[in-house]
Amino acid sequence: MSGRRRPRLSGLPTLWRRLPQRVRHAVVTLGLVAASTVDALLNFPPPRDWTFTVSIVSAVSLLFWRRFPRLVLLVVLPGLYAGTAVLAAMAALYSLARTSRPRWEVYLGGGLVGLGLFVPWPLHQFAVETLSDHTQDLIYAVMLAAGPAALGLLARTREALSERVAELATLRDQERELHAETVLARERARIAREMHDVVSHQAGLIAVQAGALQVTAKDPEVRATAGTLRGLAVATLEELRSMILVLRAAGAGPTELAPQPRLADLARLVAESEVDAELRMPVPAPPALPEPVERAAYRTVQEALTNVRKHAPGARTEVELDCVRPTNDPPVAERLLVSVVNGPPALVRDGTDLSDLPRGGHGLIGLRERATLLGGSFTSGATADGGFAVRLSLPIAGPSDEGRAG
Repeated sequence: MSGRRRPRLSGLPTLWRRLPQRVRHAVVTLGLVAASTVDALLNFPPPRDWTFTVSIVSAVSLLFWRRFPRLVLLVVLPGLYAGTAVLAAMAALYSLARTSRPRWEVYLGGGLVGLGLFVPWPLHQFAVETLSDHTQDLIYAVMLAAGPAALGLLARTREALSERVAELATLRDQERELHAETVLARERARIAREMHDVVSHQAGLIAVQAGALQVTAKDPEVRATAGTLRGLAVATLEELRSMILVLRAAGAGPTELAPQPRLADLARLVAESEVDAELRMPVPAPPALPEPVERAAYRTVQEALTNVRKHAPGARTEVELDCVRPTNDPPVAERLLVSVVNGPPALVRDGTDLSDLPRGGHGLIGLRERATLLGGSFTSGATADGGFAVRLSLPIAGPSDEGRAG
């Protein structure tokens, strides 16, 4: 025999499911009408009387069994009581039970159909039949009346469950979309904060140096070039401010961005900031701290120095870091304290004008958000001598770390 596999033929159920729903309904309806008509023809040989007529009317009424189930059931009942419209009555009862009608209508219809199946026609035969015949008729009536009603109710329940499942699937998709939008919004906020901390510091430094070069240079071409550079730096800060307004859509999450500066880079930051600043670090130097804590401290100093350079040129500034050791019992987590305090702005000796640098206020908001996410606190405000102070307090070890340590 050949090793080739024979192609699988589509079965009748598969072909049936592929047909349009209207075609399937029409085929089922015509089949029920034809079966009920044949039943009446076989049970009423010529000469036929009015009972045959009501049976045929019951069969024909099944053409509307899906659209008008209550009316069809009422039309079928005379054919059931006086004739042999059993199949038509069962179909009408099933259609009534499948619709969203009140349950009492289904129970009433089932009772009427069962009564028609139990009581014989003509009525005088009821007194002639024995107890055994009545018992068999009762079982027969209950089965043929309860079966279609139960199937109809089951089909209705199945449709309701299918709709509910589809609704739950739609809600699940919507929840996924909302979650994705939330994640995207948080990422935008993180990007905005990082962009403000990094780009604004460097662009502000370029603007200050270009402004100083524009004032002090003697060559006209150099002054023109310095003016162009300063204008580009100021425009960059303006574009950055507009971009931050778009990106700041929601609060940020705790995910990390790399590479990121650490506390070891503070000395270089202060030295290159073009600010008269003094850095004071704890002695001995603290061990390596968690990266989010060191990064938050670095960004706080960076933003504070940028603000001093833009809004208080020439002011004396003190940058101080300190670690608070636990002194109580039970001990609390160590905290890192960051303080950047500047005095009032001094006269700019080189004549550089910084009044056109953008002032968005987003840097301090971002610093406060960082501190809140890390469980710390952030304060900023003017001092009594006309200067400005920025203070950050962050826990070095969170509660979960302490619990593991204990």
